[in-house]
Amino acid sequence: MKEPKLRFKADDGKGFPDWDAKRLGTLMSFKNGINASGDKFGQGIKCISVMDILNNPYIMYDVIKGSVDVDEKTLQNFLVEYGDAVFQRSSENVQDAGRANVYMDKENSATFSGFVIRGKRIANYEPWFMNAMLNTFFVRKQIMSKAQGAQHINIGQEILSSVVVKMPSLPEQQKIADFLSTIDTIIEKQRAMISAWEERKKGVMQKLFSQEVRFKADDGSDFPDWEEKRLGDVFEERTERSVGGEELLSVTISQGVIRQSDSDKRNNSSENKSNYKVVKKNDLAYNTMRMWQGAEGVSDFDGIVSPAYTVVTPLDGNNGKYFEIFFKQISMLHLFQRYSQGLTSDTWNLKFPSFAKIKCCVPCEKEQNKIVNCIVLLDTVIQKQKETLEKWQELKKGLLQQMFV
Repeated sequence: MKEPKLRFKADDGKGFPDWDAKRLGTLMSFKNGINASGDKFGQGIKCISVMDILNNPYIMYDVIKGSVDVDEKTLQNFLVEYGDAVFQRSSENVQDAGRANVYMDKENSATFSGFVIRGKRIANYEPWFMNAMLNTFFVRKQIMSKAQGAQHINIGQEILSSVVVKMPSLPEQQKIADFLSTIDTIIEKQRAMISAWEERKKGVMQKLFSQEVRFKADDGSDFPDWEEKRLGDVFEERTERSVGGEELLSVTISQGVIRQSDSDKRNNSSENKSNYKVVKKNDLAYNTMRMWQGAEGVSDFDGIVSPAYTVVTPLDGNNGKYFEIFFKQISMLHLFQRYSQGLTSDTWNLKFPSFAKIKCCVPCEKEQNKIVNCIVLLDTVIQKQKETLEKWQELKKGLLQQMFV
């Protein structure tokens, strides 16, 4: 068997034995999850779902989102305890077939839903090591090749039982587990750091837009009181249409205005773009039917957007970036929803005449600039923290590739 590039040594400096190939069925027994009636969910003991498997590096009781009310006999039959593995039974694509995670909570037991397969530990392995092994390419390749189905890709207990894993001795497993848990702890602390900064940003924005906290001018004087204005006094609509050759842009909730070529969404635009709307740099474009969800942003480049969007340009004395941030506040999203036309949420739309009637309190341009600079600074800090997280994740990925062949 091919040996890993990175091996640990025993405390006395000696090498550990070679790794052995074992079937998962010799290490754990498999069982499908609870299929309870709908009224049983939402209360009772925590119940592991597919999303818990996919959204966490490992599973603790507190991170499980769902719960189910079951009697004691059912609970004992479907118990998930420290070291047990859980697998995704069904997926829409083969890449997610049989995604695995391991339950790491020593204090609390849980149960698992019908879309999950539990691997009950029947052999003495180190759970942290097993969690890493189950997500290696060596194991994932086996599961994906054995998965079955057309519209939905399924894996079963027999498939999981036949999967081969490479197992070092328990002492080496523990060495690897200690190392990986240390890196995971660092990664989790980094995630917590990002969450803390994001909460800090929310708090700052709330205080700034509620005027609880105000900036002062560079000379220390107070800025003028905010004025109530209609958005039609702040923006004018840009109605120019494409003349051909412009770059196609898109508007998203999370990223604002981006190049369509940078989007991961399929380009469904019409070949005839003569009716597409021109966007100039610093214009604010918004999805007419999704403005109430925050689908808007200021463009950093010239281009065109679908006729389904509205394009506005800030009048003199206004910073478009300020309004890009301001328009994502809950109070403004509620206003956009209230002014949207249509009978249902699928047909609501906010065209410029309705947009222009909306009233809000607006600071002077210099205070707008101060607010934008403050938020941009916070965004820069958050982005750097995210980049640090990515580096730790890449380091872990590289080490895993060397420790697991």
